[in-house]
Amino acid sequence: MTQAVALGSARTLLAALRPLLPFFCLYVTFGATLGFLSGGAPLILRARGLDLAQVGLLQLINLPVGLTFLWAALLDRVRLPFLGRRLGWIVAAQGATVALLAALSLGEHWPLPVLLALAIATCACTATMDIALEALVVETVPAERRAFIASAKLCGASLGGILGVGVLVGSYDTIGWPAALLACAGLDALCLLPILAYPEARLQGAGGVPERWSGSLERLRVLAGRIAALGAYFAAAYLLAGPNTLALLDLGVPLGQVGFLTGTVLPAVNLVMALIAGGLAVRFGTVRLIGLGGIGVLLAGGLMAAACLLRSEGLAVTATVLNFVFGGFLGVPVFNMIYRWSQGPRPATDYALLFGAAFFAAMPLRVASPALAGWAGWPGYFAAAMPPYAAALAWLALQIARTLRADRAGPR
Repeated sequence: MTQAVALGSARTLLAALRPLLPFFCLYVTFGATLGFLSGGAPLILRARGLDLAQVGLLQLINLPVGLTFLWAALLDRVRLPFLGRRLGWIVAAQGATVALLAALSLGEHWPLPVLLALAIATCACTATMDIALEALVVETVPAERRAFIASAKLCGASLGGILGVGVLVGSYDTIGWPAALLACAGLDALCLLPILAYPEARLQGAGGVPERWSGSLERLRVLAGRIAALGAYFAAAYLLAGPNTLALLDLGVPLGQVGFLTGTVLPAVNLVMALIAGGLAVRFGTVRLIGLGGIGVLLAGGLMAAACLLRSEGLAVTATVLNFVFGGFLGVPVFNMIYRWSQGPRPATDYALLFGAAFFAAMPLRVASPALAGWAGWPGYFAAAMPPYAAALAWLALQIARTLRADRAGPR
């Protein structure tokens, strides 16, 4: 009897998780590809003595993620002559990513500008796949299930980070350049297969009635406030948490330990937090979960400032892990709200504006933060980063609360 109940529960769980698998797999490739191309280089080069300001310039590899709004309208207007409206773009972009990674595998000794250009093109293809996938979510997944898609997104990206940074970069000295790139390309090709069976045509419209706008000016006016709030949040979150691992290196923590924290502990914690946060966001509400995670991030930031002041490696590692934990709570509710705000006639464009433009707006601070830390010193840097983070989080929470109140009041 007990075995039958357990078997029934397992089948129920599998039935609930099966619809998430295609999204989870593609988010794995997103995390693995970007993680491999841009995740390990800053730490390795900093350990070799590269100046902090120059390390910050490596963030430019991620620039296409913030520029997708420049070509997102093409995905909304043009349907490719194969598969569905969104699936066609997903397959085309992912196929281009695999081809570029295969080309990069041949270029171990190519000039750095060529490799950089190919890496940026690869990131652009991966980012294009992402916005097409997010548009598919908005159009075909009911609003009440999007928190679980956001959870699958962050879980997949976290596992991808483990594979792309923790495994491929971690074993780079053993397997070498060609094998690492081909392994990443093979993973991207394999993880594309589940989405090919997704019933896009049958589920089209299940995402709910699109949010209507009286005109382009109203749409831009409303989106501008949301983009500004998201941009401030992304920038402030990176200011407070992004340079943590560089601070660990400067405190004397060995590169191997820092790489383990970045490539294994961080994505593993994010994976667990995303699993938990998906259910909590549904149960307790978006704004409360954001408040809880934000308070924890601020406490971790204060602890990091103290650790740098005391030159305590152990305390700094603890603060970094706590930042991973509390920051992990924020991903699901934030991305769930981005899905909600993208619920318009042009979801790919709206998502690219909300996430991509906000990411792009935060880019100057992402690039400048290591140089700011070098100028102010790590204790002063982390102490100064806390008030902007608190203000940005409060602004974002107010924007989210306003939308939730409008939803409860009924259709526009």
